[in-house]
Amino acid sequence: MSLLTTQSLSKYYGSKAALDCVDLTLEAGAPIALVGPNGAGKTTLFSLLCGFIKPSKGEITILGHAAGDPALLGRVSCLPQDGLLDPNFTVLQQLSFFGRLQGLGHRQAQDEAMRVLTLVDLQTVAQSKPTTLSHGMGKRVAIAQALMGSPELVLLDEPTAGLDPANARAIRELVRAQSANTNFIISSHNLDELEKLCGTVLYLEQGRLTQSLSLEQQGGASFLSLSMQSCETDMLQQGLESLPSVIRVRAKNGKDFLIEYQGGEPYVLEQQLLELCKAQGAKYKLLQNGRSLEDTLFS
Repeated sequence: MSLLTTQSLSKYYGSKAALDCVDLTLEAGAPIALVGPNGAGKTTLFSLLCGFIKPSKGEITILGHAAGDPALLGRVSCLPQDGLLDPNFTVLQQLSFFGRLQGLGHRQAQDEAMRVLTLVDLQTVAQSKPTTLSHGMGKRVAIAQALMGSPELVLLDEPTAGLDPANARAIRELVRAQSANTNFIISSHNLDELEKLCGTVLYLEQGRLTQSLSLEQQGGASFLSLSMQSCETDMLQQGLESLPSVIRVRAKNGKDFLIEYQGGEPYVLEQQLLELCKAQGAKYKLLQNGRSLEDTLFS
């Protein structure tokens, strides 16, 4: 099913292009990552998809409707990075209010609020005010708010920013579990996290979509990643480059190597790598098929 499409989507502020002729076709399925440097246009794209702002030119279609169409009420939701909870109302009151905005009755809204609080394992704070919650708990409540009404598309802007490892993992697991029935687009600078969650990566730079990658199709058949505890970097790189199936080797930080190869079986090359390390007295830490999302985007 088509999730959303954009055609020549652009947003200008005076002569400055915040988003410039972005063409997208995204299908429903695994979570989608939106990455890029600060000022690349990620927040602008989210704002356009939500209908908060209008494009300067171009078109957006989400679930068969134009962005901002009343038909999308309750079907699309967004969690801004710095979205705040009102300190004057309890968690249950706030979530219920958002349920009422979606057209739910009073009892329905309260039941839905408790359902999403249970999803984030915070049903016990329903009667608490936000000022009593930790940063991690507040973020999880905000995500619960984004899940009110079981929307079909949820936009998350830096959902784990500033969280401790336990809360960040809880949110990752929640997104993974909910992605069976909900489509997520996640904007984040945490590439390791996105690599674990997402099937597609969109890379924005200076308002333009410069890369669109399918991690599910990328596979690892032509790359090996090698991390060393100790080695003579130049000597090891030369040795790696001399192996029969190796096309090129890129050294990073003196101890990490990205090896591109062609033909042959991965296990044969892996054995050759280990024998080379042993012959040079080098100690390896990690050898794995494929390459990281960071390597994919920036190599």
